[in-house]
Amino acid sequence: MKFDMVKYNDLLKILKIKFTHEELLDRAFNHRSFLNETKNKIESNERLEFLGDTVLSFVVSDFLYNSYPQYSEGYLTNLRSSLVKTSTLAKIASKLHLGDFLKLSKGEEESGGKNNSSLMADTFEALIGAIYLGLGLKAAKKIIEQHIFPMIPGIIKDKSYKDAKSTFQEIVQENTKNSPLYQVIKETGPDHAKEFTIGVYVNSKLWGSGAGHNKQEAEQSAATSALENWNKK
Repeated sequence: MKFDMVKYNDLLKILKIKFTHEELLDRAFNHRSFLNETKNKIESNERLEFLGDTVLSFVVSDFLYNSYPQYSEGYLTNLRSSLVKTSTLAKIASKLHLGDFLKLSKGEEESGGKNNSSLMADTFEALIGAIYLGLGLKAAKKIIEQHIFPMIPGIIKDKSYKDAKSTFQEIVQENTKNSPLYQVIKETGPDHAKEFTIGVYVNSKLWGSGAGHNKQEAEQSAATSALENWNKK
């Protein structure tokens, strides 16, 4: 199978890398829904996503550990979570226009898959995985340094490392001595594009609900809603 590397020229210029592993780079943009709509024998980007997620977590952890010796393990964990969470990675993917290269099934694309934050974040992780395999850790680290590390000072200044779920948990425990309970209210969509609706309860009372393409994303949305309602009481 012949791969068209020319279409990736602008992306590679932005990333400031030279990449000659055509199949590897192309695979980073193969969503699994696309596999059923092509006659070519190709692999989805899910394994690359798995690898990229690990590389990303390691590089960010290593940087934070060495750059902020004054911070505790818990603080560093929250800071890392802010840097590698879905919304952060989706913003980077959007900035790099990764959606222009993502190959989806017709149905997935028509349902707005290229604007789906979860899919965009997964694609960025798959790209990191491809760069790691093709060019090594140094090249992958360079991309992460270029696009993720500049966010750190702003996150620390705004204290946005404390996500909604963590903040709501602290408030509830301080006021009730209990912890919030998250429960799935509804699941919709096919396996490759499920949407979860999750409610967050305190002492059996529903304080907020939210939806997302994975449970973690839905829980954060529910916690944001719950915080708004808690502050109105």
